Amino acid sequence: LPARFGLIDPSDDRWRTFKQRIDQLNTSSPVGTQYKVFFVGRHGEGFHNVAEAKYGTEKWNSYWSKKNGDGELIWGPDPELTMLGQEQAKAAHNAWKQERKFDIPLPGKLYCSPLTRAIHTNKITFDSIIPESQRTMIIENLRETHGVHTCDKRRTRTYIERTFPDFDIEEELVEEDELWNSQVRETHAEIDVRMRGVLDMIFDNDQEQFISFTAHGGIVSAVLRVVNHRQYILPTGGSYSNLIRELVLILRQGFCRWLLSHLYLRIA
Repeated sequence: LPARFGLIDPSDDRWRTFKQRIDQLNTSSPVGTQYKVFFVGRHGEGFHNVAEAKYGTEKWNSYWSKKNGDGELIWGPDPELTMLGQEQAKAAHNAWKQERKFDIPLPGKLYCSPLTRAIHTNKITFDSIIPESQRTMIIENLRETHGVHTCDKRRTRTYIERTFPDFDIEEELVEEDELWNSQVRETHAEIDVRMRGVLDMIFDNDQEQFISFTAHGGIVSAVLRVVNHRQYILPTGGSYSNLIRELVLILRQGFCRWLLSHLYLRIA
């Protein structure tokens, strides 16, 4: 994990300074302009990640991703975190715990994918960091790119409700996974539409300045495409041993959004 979630300012007042700057931006902004900070996290390593590493991406995409397992590993539907994945989520938890000593702003709203690996990551990451009364909202549109790959087929709403009773679930999430298709994989253009919808929902409905997503590589890439930012990969595990959470500041001005993360992460 990057020190201070990537914030360059090492002073003890770093997060108070950062929050004051965000407050100033919103206070001085014209009508119709909002600034929000997003903590965007990818889930820890799942068994599907292990399988892809085992067989290689080409064989994974062409054959193994369409199976539920290989007799040794089970990755579909909707795999669990590996032990390494759990440790990666704990590393994120420890990073939050450390930065709380310096008053890092807690997310006012937390959102999560409905896939098991993301929910477990969220649960581990924010355990005792966020008050119990503040519940994460699970929304369908934060799920991974769907279709073909069995690891991206979600479980039933009933399963999620029973397994994670301390999470809220949006009303729109139906019982069965009606989006996953064994023959058709969702395109970048289609997932980008989903991501725009999530951002529209948040900017239209949430007054909070600090927002958390716990999701997937496909969602992280979609966020960056939607706000016209250069692409980079947030690793789950393997040769990159740490789950990374990136601080993202998005400005909404009319119907336009701009990613301002690296400008404002460098405020000292």
